[in-house]
Amino acid sequence: MTTHDDIRAICSRLPGSIEGVGRFGFSVMVKGRAKGFAWTWAERVHPKRPKVINDRVLAISVPNLEAKDLLLASEPGFLFTEPHYDGFPAVLARLDDATPEQIEELLVEAWRCKAPPALLEAFDLGG
Repeated sequence: MTTHDDIRAICSRLPGSIEGVGRFGFSVMVKGRAKGFAWTWAERVHPKRPKVINDRVLAISVPNLEAKDLLLASEPGFLFTEPHYDGFPAVLARLDDATPEQIEELLVEAWRCKAPPALLEAFDLGG
């Protein structure tokens, strides 16, 4: 099981990572704009009604659709997708079924997908 505090701790180690306001999620600034790399899932609970935030599922960016397909095939226990994410490079992770280590691996890769070169260099140099 992974908690929001676990996710905060992981993201605090990623240079330039910013926690969102109003909805749990994280982004990194790129050329003055926040680029989200992880956010809580908005679930369609009832047809024709607004989506509801599900704090126990995190949408996490992935490098591309091929990586998404590989991840979904390799981790079917806690990763999934839904039609809203068809054609979009992100997976959905059930936090109750994932270890912090599994989520950390995904978050670091998601951050790498969005972070500008200077932040990538700082991270790779260890500081």
